[in-house]
Amino acid sequence: MKTRFRNKALAPVLAALTALLLQTVPVPAQVPGAGSSQGLPIAVDADQAIEWHQEQKAYVARGNAVAKRGDVTISGDTLVAYYRDIPAGGTEIFRLAADGKVHIFSPTQNVYGDRAVYDVDKLVAVVTGSDLKLVTPTDVVTAKDSLEYWETQKLAVARGDAMAVREQNRVNADVLVGLFADGADGSMEMTRIDAQGNVVITTPTDVARGRQGVYNLKTEIATLTGDVRLTRGENHLNGQTAEVNMKTGISRLLSTGDRSGGRVKGLFIPGQQPGGGQPSDPRAAPQTTSPTAPGGATN
Repeated sequence: MKTRFRNKALAPVLAALTALLLQTVPVPAQVPGAGSSQGLPIAVDADQAIEWHQEQKAYVARGNAVAKRGDVTISGDTLVAYYRDIPAGGTEIFRLAADGKVHIFSPTQNVYGDRAVYDVDKLVAVVTGSDLKLVTPTDVVTAKDSLEYWETQKLAVARGDAMAVREQNRVNADVLVGLFADGADGSMEMTRIDAQGNVVITTPTDVARGRQGVYNLKTEIATLTGDVRLTRGENHLNGQTAEVNMKTGISRLLSTGDRSGGRVKGLFIPGQQPGGGQPSDPRAAPQTTSPTAPGGATN
């Protein structure tokens, strides 16, 4: 049998956690009795029990626990909200944790993991587990170590073999950092992704590798730096900087523009078709035009 209760003290914390992870407008944590009634209440359902642990100062919902505020929901095997006394009197929530088959979702976004923790003092939300995933209508982000959101810095971080996929394009790196800005409608929107360590950008025709990368989500142009290598089939270009246009599919290797040895270098294999394929007929006449670099730039 499911138990249901409403507790306005928990509402701001849940709102903050889900807002951070799901790119909506965060609601600051509030002290019960000090304006918390301005926020929507949270509705909690649990198959087994909802408990109040006075000695541990915690509320615990057990067994397929579901907490819902507005159109945002968090579910897990167990939900725990920790509170503490404050000098002015009353209590405040300082940590919210969800364990086991964690799912945070809104009408447009879903976050999956084994455990989620929101630290109110640090304003940091962290989701961990064996199958971390953030799914939106346009993107899928996965990671092995953690998915995080840092409210003060307006940063989302995917750590450990992180990958972001949009349609046929993919960005891999040790760490992916998403930067947010205020959208026209007042909500938070991701405007840029910084990729750090072993960066690989894959499009239907090209593979680009480098040490660092920046992906502008508005222009859909990714810039790679540091030992860059562009590959199309067996053709490849080497340099220090490259641009990959995710919208047009055009990749460009750029020189450093100085005399430090940052020249663009390429190796072109005869018989390679655009996209890395081989000619359909080995007896076909060789091309008479100049070799084509990845993205259509001529040598």
